[in-house]
Amino acid sequence: MNKKRILIAPLDWGLGHAARCVPIINELLAKDLDVVIAADNRPAELLKKEFPDLEHIRLPGYTIDYPVNANMAWTMFRQLPIFFRGIADEHMLLESIVAEHHIDAVISDNRWGVYSTKVPSIYIVHQLRILLSKYLRRGQWIVDRANGRLIKPFGEVWIPDFPASDRLSGELSHDSLLPKNSFFIGPLSRLKKINSFKKELDILVILSGPEPQRTVFEKLITDQLRQTTMRSLVVRGTPERTMKMKLSETLTLVSALTADELSEAIASSHIIVSRPGYSTVMDLSFLGANAIFIPTPQQTEQEYLAKRLKDQKICYSETQEKFSLTRAIAQFNSYSGFSQHLNDHAVLQQRIDHLITLL
Repeated sequence: MNKKRILIAPLDWGLGHAARCVPIINELLAKDLDVVIAADNRPAELLKKEFPDLEHIRLPGYTIDYPVNANMAWTMFRQLPIFFRGIADEHMLLESIVAEHHIDAVISDNRWGVYSTKVPSIYIVHQLRILLSKYLRRGQWIVDRANGRLIKPFGEVWIPDFPASDRLSGELSHDSLLPKNSFFIGPLSRLKKINSFKKELDILVILSGPEPQRTVFEKLITDQLRQTTMRSLVVRGTPERTMKMKLSETLTLVSALTADELSEAIASSHIIVSRPGYSTVMDLSFLGANAIFIPTPQQTEQEYLAKRLKDQKICYSETQEKFSLTRAIAQFNSYSGFSQHLNDHAVLQQRIDHLITLL
């Protein structure tokens, strides 16, 4: 009997969506399913390195321009026609891929157009509430409703978080927003715990996210690291390249790391500096690590998560505009870091088992 073929497609805004697909792909493979990866840009490169033997299909994303200094809300509003056209285009392309590649089910990580009317379709999301800025908060209900409509074509919604009050996503997955077909599958991390490892690095910087802000942050942090003698490694979040460069005796840049390499780098570091993307939050929570967070400017999800974790005295954060590495390091030990949790995939395995019954 031929194996059932499952297509998994992460959003291509940063690396986080692709990274959290890694444990899902591993669980699918453990169920003896044939996995096809449909991605684009840097997420495609990351998943090719993690799973070089799987079938990979290019599924173009819809590129959204992030401003450097302009107003984020206005910039996104201007691009709405491009955004919705992109959703329609990827849906039509997905249907042709399902037919051409004999796909039996689809798993979409935050790609609204990646659903099929022919086969079961799953939607992975932690951000059921796409937060508006405080100046636009009166219109939040409109965005909540629109997001709900975009999710409606999917047979199930998988939320990578705890089901109880200790959710990592907080307001982003508020109970009032939960679809009836939603399931909390637990936080997802591609990393592994390493309990005993020599602390060879003072600072590990993990970069990710859309341009141009990724590059802006890289320049900001490397300029400040050059002024220190701390042993530092900067992971640039550019898996499409293979490079390693020493900027000084104590400062090294690498393009990207595999899951095992990143696990080792985190275990060998005293201080981690990163964006508070949700996948990074899940990784650090799984490892029970501490970090200094600098949210992407005007990216409301990251600003919310950074503030929430700072208010809870878990992780220190500063804005990119006013970031001082010296000040952040002085504050670092005043915050507890995450409480380590188990990587429990029991619910995820149950949902995959249910999916198999539908094929």
